[in-house]
Amino acid sequence: MEKLTQETYLQWYRDMNFWRRFEDKCRSLYLKQKIRGFLHLYNGQEALPAGFLHAMKSGDKVITAYRCHVWPIAMGEDPKRLMAEITGKSDGTSHGLGGSMHFFSKEHGFYGGHGIVGGQIPLGAGMAFGDKYNDKDHVTICLMGDGATRQGTLHETFNMAMNWKLPVVFVCENNGYAMGTSVSRTANHEDIWKLGLGYEMPCMPVDGMDPVKVAEAAYEAIERARRGDGPTFLDIRTYRYRGHSMSDAEPYRTKEEVEEYKNEDPILNVKSHILSNKWATEEELDTIIEEAKNRVEECVDFAENSPFPDSDVLYKYNYSEPDYPFLDKIENN
Repeated sequence: MEKLTQETYLQWYRDMNFWRRFEDKCRSLYLKQKIRGFLHLYNGQEALPAGFLHAMKSGDKVITAYRCHVWPIAMGEDPKRLMAEITGKSDGTSHGLGGSMHFFSKEHGFYGGHGIVGGQIPLGAGMAFGDKYNDKDHVTICLMGDGATRQGTLHETFNMAMNWKLPVVFVCENNGYAMGTSVSRTANHEDIWKLGLGYEMPCMPVDGMDPVKVAEAAYEAIERARRGDGPTFLDIRTYRYRGHSMSDAEPYRTKEEVEEYKNEDPILNVKSHILSNKWATEEELDTIIEEAKNRVEECVDFAENSPFPDSDVLYKYNYSEPDYPFLDKIENN
């Protein structure tokens, strides 16, 4: 794995602070009713994209569920366009038609944002199959929440991925709760990583609050996939500080539990390492935070000044297939 340097940690600190404040601003805009529909925030889980991006190479892909704002930013998509997308504006990445849950950026290797629980799991394997079929040296990172691991499609996909030795890394972003249901209530065991054992898939738990441990586990899994040895399943133990969505009153956990996890905050983890190595002063780190706040405000200004889509956009991206099978029989009836 590429060496973790002073610049790595400083970049992590810049990125993670920006991601956190981007999400905080989304929450603020939602409360002002400038964002509608669903909104799922990533606060607390920033060590995952930080660690994975350190281990990934150009051409690798990511597909995930609907808690999806941070990943495309991490992969290089313009956060201004993403903020416009969340607010339903025409300058968004999908012209305002996708919204918060359906980010997509083929240019930067990000293939969604999927609202169907577990729906992205077979799609991720399919993307990896395509790369293997076309002899491309790429790896797909397929992320899911702990709730999605209880979907039957996971088992079908694991079986096929191992049988065909697909270049895919399956990642459970295990934040402890599927909506409001704790992991302990969804199965006879709490060690989600053990689901890989039934398919003889390499699998392990990972500390998801430490980007270094995430990077190390990600690198091992990614390189295994890249050399043709097939998939790995990582159960990355993380935590979300906000509710499942903005409509979540969080009756299933205590405020004390949330505060306890905040003591393990990945941003504080990185900050502590920087200060202990004297790679930056408190004042310099405060400057990084201010820069992140200013960047977020630029994103909001961009979104605010972007127009809403014209009404004819409703028809612009529909398509039909003239030779659709049996269409003549349907029309004749």
